[in-house]
Amino acid sequence: MKILYGVQGTGNGHIARARIMAAAFATRDDFEVDFVFTGRQPDKYFDMDIFGNYRALKGLSFITCHGKVDKWATVRDNHFRQFMQDVKAFDVADYDLHINDFEPVTAWAARRAGLPAISISHQAAFVYPVPKAGDNILDRALLKYFAPTDVQLGIHWFHFNQPILPPFVADKPAAIPERQHVLVYLPFEDISDIQQMLEPLSEQQFVCYHPAVSTAKRRHHVKWYPPSKSGFQSALQHCTGVIANGGFELASEALHLGKKLLIKPLHGQFEQLSNVLMLNRLGLCQTLFQLDTDIVEEWLDAPENEGIIFPDNPGILLDWLKTGNWQDTQTLCDTLWKQVQYGDKTREKLLSLAF
Repeated sequence: MKILYGVQGTGNGHIARARIMAAAFATRDDFEVDFVFTGRQPDKYFDMDIFGNYRALKGLSFITCHGKVDKWATVRDNHFRQFMQDVKAFDVADYDLHINDFEPVTAWAARRAGLPAISISHQAAFVYPVPKAGDNILDRALLKYFAPTDVQLGIHWFHFNQPILPPFVADKPAAIPERQHVLVYLPFEDISDIQQMLEPLSEQQFVCYHPAVSTAKRRHHVKWYPPSKSGFQSALQHCTGVIANGGFELASEALHLGKKLLIKPLHGQFEQLSNVLMLNRLGLCQTLFQLDTDIVEEWLDAPENEGIIFPDNPGILLDWLKTGNWQDTQTLCDTLWKQVQYGDKTREKLLSLAF
């Protein structure tokens, strides 16, 4: 089976999920997969060897400023004519199936050619009745038309009795954690603003990763690093907790490792606001709505999170793809959710919520 796999490259979460899928595909000889990424400049991708000869197109993305989505800049700076040209020029004739992780060029190319297409993404979960915050008519239209597919398989921390899968998390907890630092990943904030927030907390070590950092450096008790998959995963394994924006994939990895979370959702991004809503309902995060030293200091004394064990191998999903019976999602979902292990407190919270 030859698959065209489109991945939104604006954030690292989509790419992290695609890496797990790519590793699983690489163990099989019954799949041939071509990856396409859009949403960032080609030279800004890193640690991409797992994807082989992938393609990088411009696509569509959003622009942020000081931790907020700048909607006018997003409209102004996206090149819609180039987007339409890329869609029309994209040849999907040799493929049997398209898998999409909120990537618009390949989604619309598949739609134009009648190629069967499946969304496997966190965004796809929001087409179903799941907890949402801050969404409006524009957001709902975006979910429907940004990257349209025939089948929507969402990914979330609970199934809500919908066609939703649990996240796959490949990295297991470290055998002997050395918990000394706090991991900070706030890519939509200015470095100077983050440094100012952390500066007074001199008794705590912070390890910060940021796309604007080019070389590793240290400012007192705050260490700064450029993007690195291996470095970031090591820092995540051995941290006491995570301060991050409200992206889904990093939160999933932190939950899997039992790390406490302090989340600053990206203002104007309803997906991140909805993620924080769900985590708060489950008692699995504290919220940082602005860069506030006092809130960070208070959170540093909070206890560890109760971990959630998620599946680590998407082999069952690949078997389902191979059957071609893509409208039957129930068995797939049931099988994968049986692998999820919630802690007692989290399970009680889920039972108390009405879905």
